[in-house]
Amino acid sequence: MNKTLASRAQVLPRVTRIAAPAPVPAAPPAAPVLSALGLLTVLLGAALPMVDFFIVNVALPTIDRDLAAGPAVLEMVVAGYGVAYAVLLVLGGRLGDLFGRRTLFLWGLGLFAVTSLACGLAPTAWTLVAARIAQGAASALLLPQALATIQAATSGSSRGRALSYYGATAGIASVVGQVLGGVLVSADIAGTGWRSVFLVNVPIAAVALALAWKSVPETRSDNPARVDRPGTVLLAVTLVALLLPLTEGRAAGWPLWSWVLLGVSPFAGAAFVAVERRGERTGGDPLLPPSLLRIHSVRSGLLLILPLCVGFGGFMFVLAVAMQDGLRFGALSAGAALAPLSAAFFAASLLGPRVVARFGRLTVTGGSLVQAAGLLTLTGTFFWGWPHLGVWALAPGMALTGFGQGFLLPVVFRIVLSEVPAARAGVGGGAMATTQQASLALGVATLGTLFLTLSTSVGVRDALVWTLLAQLAAVAAQVALSFRLPRTVA
Repeated sequence: MNKTLASRAQVLPRVTRIAAPAPVPAAPPAAPVLSALGLLTVLLGAALPMVDFFIVNVALPTIDRDLAAGPAVLEMVVAGYGVAYAVLLVLGGRLGDLFGRRTLFLWGLGLFAVTSLACGLAPTAWTLVAARIAQGAASALLLPQALATIQAATSGSSRGRALSYYGATAGIASVVGQVLGGVLVSADIAGTGWRSVFLVNVPIAAVALALAWKSVPETRSDNPARVDRPGTVLLAVTLVALLLPLTEGRAAGWPLWSWVLLGVSPFAGAAFVAVERRGERTGGDPLLPPSLLRIHSVRSGLLLILPLCVGFGGFMFVLAVAMQDGLRFGALSAGAALAPLSAAFFAASLLGPRVVARFGRLTVTGGSLVQAAGLLTLTGTFFWGWPHLGVWALAPGMALTGFGQGFLLPVVFRIVLSEVPAARAGVGGGAMATTQQASLALGVATLGTLFLTLSTSVGVRDALVWTLLAQLAAVAAQVALSFRLPRTVA
């Protein structure tokens, strides 16, 4: 029986068992891509906070007359925005990594519009100061998302070009801010006077918000870090303790609190560094990971941003005051005097990508030398031509200075972020923007204080000359630091 069954089994056809088809793995989500319109929108959003840091400079005399502000409160109008902006930038980048950069970009634009409206409607000087601080906080939420989106949604040569455009936007927006401020104050649209320099932000932010809703892709970190509360607090204390007394101390007569804060700042800074190192060593999520600074391009680029932006911030503030108080330029003429600088900066920023592809870091060295030539030309013009100077007499020095700066900011910004991983785009962008903004505020505080102090003893002309010579020392530091940059620029 068994043999019979066995023999039948041999003759029966074998049934081949057909395996079920293997599941097709799901395609990975497409990498976010930043379109040309998206890049334009991101750059427009990034330009708003930069314009607003400088647009108020030419409006300060009008604000003083209208609100009876006084020197100390006027400096707070500038410093309140700058300090809040600098203190919260890294936190803004971290929040973008966590909740989505497009989401925070939209929120930042909306809050920037609301706080700009509050500035434009401020009934008193101190109300304006409070609104400016809130506006600085909104800017800190907005700006890091622009850099992080570029970093996360572009690659290769497209990223290099986008970062060059960002650097060009940063410089041009700073100059255009004062030019636009002069035009708006002089136009006195519907009797708004200085208020128009803030109210103009509202429709621009609304347009950027509508464009961003459709054109900016959402990006976020795959492993978002938690908010580093101790690091955030210590960074805030360090920057406030340094910038506030330097900005307000002179106008307030250097009271005891200003010296106490200056004494606290180095200890707060040392505590911040210690907390960040310990956080990274123990596997935590430091606000500014020390390992980021071990990337050569980041470390050398941030070092160069410091003297570059200190000089630039002080230069723009001091020129606005000197032209109006010393040369008796109106707001429109003070703004128009900067037009050659803006045009030359724009031209150099367009040439920058091709020049840096050929000459690498020497582009930064050459740009610094051209900037130095422009500053020397301006120094001589002010010294020998004062007080019979017009807009055209200043044009050669302005154009040379702007042309040199146009080769600097875009390239240095590109260098800093060239090797930052996309997953750390928010932190990298926040670190760079914080260094930039804190340096601009420090330039207003130090070079501005030097100029205002000297002007009471040696006069506006000689105070301006000495301040420009002090900026030349910062340019010499730029030249020395340029040789520490990577030889080639990605």
